[in-house]
Amino acid sequence: MFIYKIGGLAQESECLYVGEPPKMRELTPDTIAPPFAAYAHGVEVPSGARLVFTSGQLAVNLAGATPGCVRAQADLCFSNIAAILGAAGAGPSDVVRINAFVTDRAHMADYMAARDAWLAGIARLPASTLMIVGGFTREEFKVEIEVVAAVLD
Repeated sequence: MFIYKIGGLAQESECLYVGEPPKMRELTPDTIAPPFAAYAHGVEVPSGARLVFTSGQLAVNLAGATPGCVRAQADLCFSNIAAILGAAGAGPSDVVRINAFVTDRAHMADYMAARDAWLAGIARLPASTLMIVGGFTREEFKVEIEVVAAVLD
């Protein structure tokens, strides 16, 4: 048993808890069909968590280059997202929601392979939506990904 603080509350109004820290909880009720890929139907975030929202990330590296293949684009999107999360003291295990967009059904498998690799070893999977869209701001973009993360301090 231990005592810890949640959130960045002021010293005079700290909220102290005794016992196990609250955890994010995967929501996959047995009254609906299970997910057909590596995601959860929902994720419950306890009060006091810091939320981190990323903008949609396109596959652009520091030099401004975009890889040609979908898998490399998705990997780069997830790499950019990891850097954004890292700036907030978060990582893939803190992600509670992934929204992804691809420009063709043919790109789904490569996107899902990149997502699954990025989430490898994560015990609690995020909620996830994949949409097929008509295109992005530049024709070479095939994938865009945004996430929401919740950090329990």
